[in-house]
Amino acid sequence: MRMRSGRRKASRRIASTAAAVLVSLLIVLVAGATAQTDCAEGDGVLDTAQPKGMTVAELTLKFGAAEAKVKEARTHYSYTQDVKVQTLNGTAVDGQFHEVTTVSYDDKGRRAEKVTFAEQSTLRGISLSAEDMDDIRVFMPLILTTEDLTEYKLTYAGQQHVDDLDTYVFHVEPKKEEKGKRYYQGRVWVDNRDFQIVKACGKSVPDIIHVKKKQSQDIRPTFVSYRQLVDGIWFPAYARVDDTLNFRVQSVHVREIIKLTGYKRAGAAVVPATAKP
Repeated sequence: MRMRSGRRKASRRIASTAAAVLVSLLIVLVAGATAQTDCAEGDGVLDTAQPKGMTVAELTLKFGAAEAKVKEARTHYSYTQDVKVQTLNGTAVDGQFHEVTTVSYDDKGRRAEKVTFAEQSTLRGISLSAEDMDDIRVFMPLILTTEDLTEYKLTYAGQQHVDDLDTYVFHVEPKKEEKGKRYYQGRVWVDNRDFQIVKACGKSVPDIIHVKKKQSQDIRPTFVSYRQLVDGIWFPAYARVDDTLNFRVQSVHVREIIKLTGYKRAGAAVVPATAKP
């Protein structure tokens, strides 16, 4: 089955008595209190010195141009998208959604999807929305071209060793938020030789939080994502979430794993996955 429509929201099945509400809240708050996506895994010490041999503005131009090449090149490949979303009660999984899709692009660069595996969702306390799909398709495999960067304020943070790579680090936030549009907010790590993103950690914004009790809430989780080298290009490969979503009446601990594997250019052999485990 495909993802259910509707927003990621707190379940409305709330007990009518005040005592039952309090017990329910205590359970989910304790279960999710420590859940937080780890953005710092694999990171070395941040060196805040300016880039050598170029200005930050020149670095940003190189970054945007290199990302445009990534975006264009990816439309010539097919790959497998494996999405697993879980809700947890303490350390135990109490609900799950799992879907596997083959993704390809036509000669005009339009995305096509074919679901090859889908199980009935048993997620507890949340439902998956169109915005969740945007997170999976757009924000977790984040690509920021020169055109995209015009909508963002980039703040250079420094240089940092990430796993086996030397990177430039930027904080990214939207310059302004237009109604009906979503944006990325967080950090990106850019390879210091290829000028392409190799890691991102942040979330899509804005969250939608209504004041009235009967209106649903749409709260985005923080994710960390990584790329892999395919035919000399850094393609999105892996993303994970371990976060607590704090709704009006309860908190829900959510875990997500997204794998993008088996990149295959038209007429070429499948590229073995080397994504972060």
